[in-house]
Amino acid sequence: MSATLTQAAVHPHHRARNTAWNLLGMCAPMVVALFAIPLLVEGMGKDRFGLLTLIWMLVGYLGVFDLGLGRALTQTVAQRLGEGRLIEVAGVFWHAIGIMSGLGALGGLVVWNMAPWLAHGLLNIEPALQSETVRSFRAVALGLPVLISVTGLVGTLEAFQKFKLVNVVRIPTGIFTFVGPLLVLPYSSRLSDVVLVLLLGRLAEWIFFFVCCLGNIPGAFSPIPHGQRNLGGLFRFGSWMTVTNLVSPLLMHVDRFLIGSLRTASDVAFFATPAEIVIKLLILPRAWISVLFPSFAGGYRQRPVETAELFSRSCRYLLFALFPIVAGVVTLAPEFLFLWLGEDFARGSAPVMRLLTIGVFLHSLAFVPMSLLQAAARPDYAAKLNLIELPLYVVVSSTLIYFFGIVGAGAAWLVRAGVDVYFGSRFALRLLDQPPDNLQRFKWIAVLDVLALALLSLPSPLWVRLLADPALVLAHVVGCWRALLLEDDQRRLTGFYVSLRDRVQKVARQFMNSDPVPP
Repeated sequence: MSATLTQAAVHPHHRARNTAWNLLGMCAPMVVALFAIPLLVEGMGKDRFGLLTLIWMLVGYLGVFDLGLGRALTQTVAQRLGEGRLIEVAGVFWHAIGIMSGLGALGGLVVWNMAPWLAHGLLNIEPALQSETVRSFRAVALGLPVLISVTGLVGTLEAFQKFKLVNVVRIPTGIFTFVGPLLVLPYSSRLSDVVLVLLLGRLAEWIFFFVCCLGNIPGAFSPIPHGQRNLGGLFRFGSWMTVTNLVSPLLMHVDRFLIGSLRTASDVAFFATPAEIVIKLLILPRAWISVLFPSFAGGYRQRPVETAELFSRSCRYLLFALFPIVAGVVTLAPEFLFLWLGEDFARGSAPVMRLLTIGVFLHSLAFVPMSLLQAAARPDYAAKLNLIELPLYVVVSSTLIYFFGIVGAGAAWLVRAGVDVYFGSRFALRLLDQPPDNLQRFKWIAVLDVLALALLSLPSPLWVRLLADPALVLAHVVGCWRALLLEDDQRRLTGFYVSLRDRVQKVARQFMNSDPVPP
């Protein structure tokens, strides 16, 4: 089994397929949400739907109660598999899941006792909805052990490279998050009933993942020696991940509070609206990184040369693929905002949207080195960097907002993203025995890409941007192809293009040759 897992972990076709599954798992629920949310607002009413969104947000933030053990479990299991120590996986799994369930129960106890205060004191809820709000929060409290420990189950399956299996379950579960309440509405519009149905869906997901874990872990029911717990390593890794999970959202959203305090509420809207759209671009690097992480963790110690090459190739592919996407967003930002939200947003938010898009481009490039650091059991690098960044970012962002408004906030976000990719890359290269030979060329192409995006951001007529965008994208592709991508990379990308073209042509021929359906 170990040899099979090792081969699957490093085969490029497996990684490409797993990334595609991750993208599908992330995007499918978002597409359903576009159609389901208006129906939910109409069926539940604005007040109840607003409370439902708060509960969705609460469930996301309560993930901090896992103390980073979900990511730690992925790293530890993948490392054991890479080293051929399969017999130790069961011990690590059972102890980690047990601890995560206990932490979830502890968090649930906190939420249960806080529910009346949240409904009657903190939140401005009309009296008619307060009792069902309390019941809803307490339902979440009861389900918190499941909601917390499921991250450990998913992490274990990802360590075994079971990304297709994870997303085959994650897609319907994510869709059920929006469809489930619609199924309840013909019978009840009470918030507590909707939350209960959602929790039942999450319980079904947990059971399926749990059974799949037992089917993949060798000797899952064998006696576990005391020495196989490795709880110290899990908690050390998890504690630093907890710091990152707490500080990183602050770095992502503190600028909105600064804008609200130094400027106006309308400025917050002009900043936050394009920010929410641009942040969605991180779906691609996140889907890619979740696939890379087990491969990094499993090969860092046993196959350092191979891991260094995987690191280099991942950086090259990410840079190659991201620029055309972000260039299109920068080019069409004013027109998109005008069609979506009107002239005021197009005028006020377009410069911010462009700055944030360039920042997301740089932030995405930091994903690969940060993932390698965590896979090498050094999550403290990212955590310490975030702790240093937070106060400095608040000072710099406040200053720029005071003098330049929301454009200053976008510029501060861009600078912070550049700091992330610079220091993340330096830290990661320290861990590699053989740093990539083409690192200097990668740096220069990344710098030229940022300058090209800045050029597209200059005020200009649409026809000028529509001419400049494909020219700059072509220059990026040619530059990467000749100076950055290796012959092996070129062969893989050419094969991928030919395979995709043949599939599209086959589907087109089947469509053209199909008999018309009689009326």
